[in-house]
Amino acid sequence: MAGSLNKVMLIGNLGDDVKMHYFEGGGCVGRFPIATSETYMSKQTNERITNTEWHNIVVRNKGAEICEKYLSKGDKVYVEGRLKTRKWTDDKGNDRYSTEIQCTDFTFLTTKKDSGANAPNTAAAPATPSANTSTPMQPNTDDGDDLPF
Repeated sequence: MAGSLNKVMLIGNLGDDVKMHYFEGGGCVGRFPIATSETYMSKQTNERITNTEWHNIVVRNKGAEICEKYLSKGDKVYVEGRLKTRKWTDDKGNDRYSTEIQCTDFTFLTTKKDSGANAPNTAAAPATPSANTSTPMQPNTDDGDDLPF
């Protein structure tokens, strides 16, 4: 194979609200953790075991502002992106590493605002074609009647 691929797709729940950081040039970045879980039955004890993985999500500019506005802790979200490992030196001079998902696309699956209402989730779940887009996003108001399933 001549090329390579760095792509991540996750569906999980936010472990915390979106934390925003704004820059002098007008850009911004939003960060939030997502939890994904795997459940299985132990063959030895016959009990149900759940393993949870935590993923650090980073979304930029307009996408970050949309996430901050609509997402809160506990919401379910679909995220696409690529893995990025950062290296820094801590206070003691040790090299530290952090692996993050640089978000390029996301879809809100459920939000806390929707859980209290009987309305379909699609009205408050805008999707972005790219987190780097400069055009404003509008919430998806499609009824979902075209879905193939």
